[in-house]
Amino acid sequence: MSNYVVVTGAAGFIGSNLVRALNARGEKRIIAVDNLTKADKFKNLVDCEIADYLDKEDFINRIQHGHFDGEIASILHEGACSDTMETDGRYMMENNFRYSTILLDWCLEQEVQFLYASSAATYGGGSVFREERPFEAPLNVYGYSKFLFDQVVRRRLPDAGSQVAGFRYFNVYGPRENHKGRMASVAFHHFQQFREAGRVKLFEGSHGYADGGQLRDFVFVEDVAKVNLFFLDNPDKSGIFNLGTGRAQSFNDVAVATVNACRSQKGEAALTLSEIIGRNLLEYVAFPEALKGKYQAFTQADISRLRAAGYEASFAPVEEGVARYVEWLAQK
Repeated sequence: MSNYVVVTGAAGFIGSNLVRALNARGEKRIIAVDNLTKADKFKNLVDCEIADYLDKEDFINRIQHGHFDGEIASILHEGACSDTMETDGRYMMENNFRYSTILLDWCLEQEVQFLYASSAATYGGGSVFREERPFEAPLNVYGYSKFLFDQVVRRRLPDAGSQVAGFRYFNVYGPRENHKGRMASVAFHHFQQFREAGRVKLFEGSHGYADGGQLRDFVFVEDVAKVNLFFLDNPDKSGIFNLGTGRAQSFNDVAVATVNACRSQKGEAALTLSEIIGRNLLEYVAFPEALKGKYQAFTQADISRLRAAGYEASFAPVEEGVARYVEWLAQK
């Protein structure tokens, strides 16, 4: 009988999409690990098939006491606090850094595949997004927790006898992020705003960018799942890899894509950005004080390392990904 695949953070946004993607290819021997203190997240797993569910603390306790020795083929570690505004550094380091280190040690000892979530937050306010130490300077404790773990991985990789692959997620959006509240993607907030108020909101210009002109590498969650499964299928490939589209798009692009996808649901024609502004369907709001000095106004993944590892599939642009996402949200 095949061994288990463990997905941590399984009820979360990316974790639940990975469970769904595994199910889609017939994998049901999945142990879902999460902390359901925010119970609403369970909804992300209702349409998924899993073999067992374990609380995070229970799971850590069990692997440290040898309960799963020889029974796990791979761990897809998505479990983390992803709130970039979290100020409790002790909680962040315990939840993101220490938890990851425990799992890494166990996987190396057991020769189990270990795929984990890093973050583009490791780069901070820089303008070069390449997986190298000189370009890493996180702006918040979330980014620091991810950065520090990546350093541990770099030290262990030369002697690793099994796969260790980390993915620096850029701005991920798509189905199953409803529980994230203010940390949900811009596309999610735009959908809600347009449905409730008939208009969407973006920040005014900042960092030398015009209103709504700040640029991010927005990546559709289905593409994130595909990359994870590619590495799962290629256990000889290890390293730390950027996971974005390699193409920066503006927040205005997201607004236009969301408004037009919502209009399309009602059989209405698509509009240009200037038409959307002219019809008062987009409002620019003041840039928040709380984000000053902690905000990435430009991100664009350098995906040459991912391509060199053999991943050849294309990534959905904002226009395509947001349209598919809005369709999913409208059905829900």
